[in-house]
Amino acid sequence: MSYKVGLYIRLSKEDEKCGESESITNQKSLLLRFVRENCYAQFEFYVDDGYSGTNFDRPDFKRMISDIESGKINMVVTKDLSRLGRDYIGCGEYLEKYFPAHNVRYIALTDNIDTTLDSSQNDIVPFKAIMNDYYAKDISKKIKTALLTKQKDGKWVGGCPPLGYMVLENDKNKLVINPDEAWIIKKIFNLALKGKTIYQIKEHLNKEKIPTASILRGARGNSSMALKGIWNAKTILNILTNRIYTGDLVQHKKIKLNYKIKKIVSNPKENWIIVEDTHEAIINKEDFRKVEELLNKNKRIKKKKEERLLDGLLYCYECKHRLSICTPRKKNGKSYLVCNYYRMYSKEKVCTSHAFNYDNIESEIIKLIKEKINSLDIKKINLEITKNSDKKDDNYIKKIEIERDKKIKYLDKMYIDKLDNKIDTNMYDRISNNIKLEIKELEKILELEIDKKDLDSNSEKTLEINRELILRLIDKIEISKDKDIFIYYNFNH
Repeated sequence: MSYKVGLYIRLSKEDEKCGESESITNQKSLLLRFVRENCYAQFEFYVDDGYSGTNFDRPDFKRMISDIESGKINMVVTKDLSRLGRDYIGCGEYLEKYFPAHNVRYIALTDNIDTTLDSSQNDIVPFKAIMNDYYAKDISKKIKTALLTKQKDGKWVGGCPPLGYMVLENDKNKLVINPDEAWIIKKIFNLALKGKTIYQIKEHLNKEKIPTASILRGARGNSSMALKGIWNAKTILNILTNRIYTGDLVQHKKIKLNYKIKKIVSNPKENWIIVEDTHEAIINKEDFRKVEELLNKNKRIKKKKEERLLDGLLYCYECKHRLSICTPRKKNGKSYLVCNYYRMYSKEKVCTSHAFNYDNIESEIIKLIKEKINSLDIKKINLEITKNSDKKDDNYIKKIEIERDKKIKYLDKMYIDKLDNKIDTNMYDRISNNIKLEIKELEKILELEIDKKDLDSNSEKTLEINRELILRLIDKIEISKDKDIFIYYNFNH
């Protein structure tokens, strides 16, 4: 019989640890010697480098199967059975069913397996396949244990670091701040701290043409939007809820089903591995917690819905569930409130509808807030907000000024280093541009805080009740079925 030979070679990352005996070069040399010694003129190499043997989803293996189907080859040769695969069920299917059905001769050189011979070695093929499978399972378990140990020790074992960080050049398990990206993370958190919703932050970033991770790192995104550098709400939410930016490592959030299946599933939160203060923080823990609270208040606001002043703050006095603001379909229609609990269980009559005109309620609440503020010293209010709600303290402006001045001094020092040829022009331009952007952001914050400080608390006309101020002043608002309003402030007066 004339044989057209397929020489199949496979090497995984785990196999590389076994040394030269499993290398691509070694396998190729062994298989070439075989075809020459047996004078097989027609042969084709199929190489899968870096692919696990626990499944058969490999590009060149698939190409080889396609060539078998088309009649291009009728013999498959590997160095040993484990090169074909380490899944004993899959190997059995190919050796006992597929190859015989397609008149394909299979040879594993170092295992002395040849499916055309009546040999005792062929009889133990199932046992060899089981041992190869067990080896794959054992290796998988050891790797998993090693990774878990590193995670518990506070070492980064992920792939690509999140935006704002990079791995240390001489230690891939240590995260350090990436100055080219960290300013974007700070900007996103600053916008969130001002009460902006995720949708508003997304619109702002896209309008300002702030680069995404895909653009900055030249990564291939999963969608055309990612390739174009368009921010989406999910990415921003992931950033705002990622504790890694506070200096804590949260790992083991995703796990593989088992060593044979690549599918990754979510791990229950109680099984996450959290190690605090493993790297330099981009966002302090206090601001991260504030953002978490603001996200909770804003979570009911749909991205396509117009944001209303009191979104996320309104609750039913009777049942304590949220009140939704229902926007009319018609342009000139009136918005109204409805109790979510009543809407879900209206037939059970667990509560009342609270179907009130939203605009009238908002006007009444604004009036009450102004009366409250005008009856108090605005400085005392700010002090109470700081004390009871962990808001910006009295020295916040001074801290911002110190941080801004520190960055200006650092910029000056860098310029001197450039003149002294300690750093090159490219490095200076790259880092200085980012620092200038950070200084600009700090100056914007300063301007906003100074404006607030100059606010005349006794003048109702000059007091602007906006969403940012509402979120700072108020924890929640309850409205009863009789339209009584109960405002819970973030201070004790």
